[in-house]
Amino acid sequence: MGAITVLTPTGTLGYGFGDDALSRGMSLGPAVIAVDAGSTDPGPHYLGSGKPLVSDVSIKRELTALIQAGREAKIPVIVGSAGGAGSGVQVDRTVAIVRSIARDLGLNFKLAWIYSDIPIERAKKAVNTGEVKDFEAGMPLTEQMLDETVSLVAQMGHEPICAALDGGADVIIAGRACDDSVIASYPIWRGSDPALAIHMGKILECGAFSAEPFAMDVMLGTIYDDHFVLEPGSLKRRASVKSVAAHSLYERENPFTQGGPGHEISLKDCSFEQLGDRQVRVRGARLTETEDYYVKLEGARLAGYRSICIAGIRCPTTVGALDSILEDVKAKAHAYFAPEGLTITFHVYGRDGVMKELERESTPAREVGLVIDVVAKDQALAHAACHQISGAMLHYHYPSVKNTSGNLAFPYSPSDLDIGPVYEFSAYHLMKVKSPTELFPVHFEDL
Repeated sequence: MGAITVLTPTGTLGYGFGDDALSRGMSLGPAVIAVDAGSTDPGPHYLGSGKPLVSDVSIKRELTALIQAGREAKIPVIVGSAGGAGSGVQVDRTVAIVRSIARDLGLNFKLAWIYSDIPIERAKKAVNTGEVKDFEAGMPLTEQMLDETVSLVAQMGHEPICAALDGGADVIIAGRACDDSVIASYPIWRGSDPALAIHMGKILECGAFSAEPFAMDVMLGTIYDDHFVLEPGSLKRRASVKSVAAHSLYERENPFTQGGPGHEISLKDCSFEQLGDRQVRVRGARLTETEDYYVKLEGARLAGYRSICIAGIRCPTTVGALDSILEDVKAKAHAYFAPEGLTITFHVYGRDGVMKELERESTPAREVGLVIDVVAKDQALAHAACHQISGAMLHYHYPSVKNTSGNLAFPYSPSDLDIGPVYEFSAYHLMKVKSPTELFPVHFEDL
């Protein structure tokens, strides 16, 4: 098998890449363009709502450049976790953009798309037969949780994407997929060592985040029989042993193992070697197939509706008394709206808004930003409670108060903003499947 080069244009489709970096990357003769488009990092909203993580404007702009480059070079373009969460509605939305690009540019090619939606009844059956186990949810998956789930997907491995390549696809839009599998699929399809391909995919998945200086930009990996070599597309960046090895550890609890659907990869014997100033050679990954093939389920349920208020506090006596004020207005809001249930959260930025109880610094704040966050069963109740709290705090009287004209400064009018439905993860578990392609149907269309 000869060398196979994969070009990954960015860490997330729609987050940008340099035109010069793409042009130079294409001049190096990649065999495929492969890019991830989603994650659970932004939370469950995009899975629950079906709304796209990145705007259609950005997706179309970047897909236009990638598809045009792919067609000129006669190489496939592969997108994984379309729309952010990879749900069916997001796949369809991205497919529609691809069709519009083909029309706009007058291109003809074979399009494939792969759904990753899991029928609720299929997941229930797996629960009842003991074929579901916890991943990071910290609780068992139940039929009740599945009944409340509005959208359920599973992460595909490389196999469904390889099936689309088998069908001659030039552009592949995949639903929820393991990030590394999206990038590893083409080399594996061509016969590369899966361990090397998946390890390379893990490093490439964030684009040039494995380069110096890091950025959402073009990164290339070339896989050989017993190693792979990484290089950024832009001449303004370089791959170093430090940057590549560091990203090899990214989002990994165990530095020596990398798990995925149907496999576990050992990285204990990996080595990183600098080649010139801009390239790094990586060796040593070893793959072991697991006895059973599990895919990760991701489900979202509706948890309520949110309204927020953003305010600034500069009065030193209010800042000093803030904890007791917040405790009192929260208790009074619960009593005011009883028996209706409310979830009230205060984020105090400039003090502990990010770290909460884990904050270790105790430097007195000169001014703070306050976010009042209310979740209720419907939007009207959430809005009413949020405004009741912001109004109560605005003219709250407390011992040592000096500022009678108002405790809060509002940057926006209206001060209380309706955010809409709130989703939470209902499934974050592993489910056993009969085959790697069982749940991921591939569809084709000639454009």
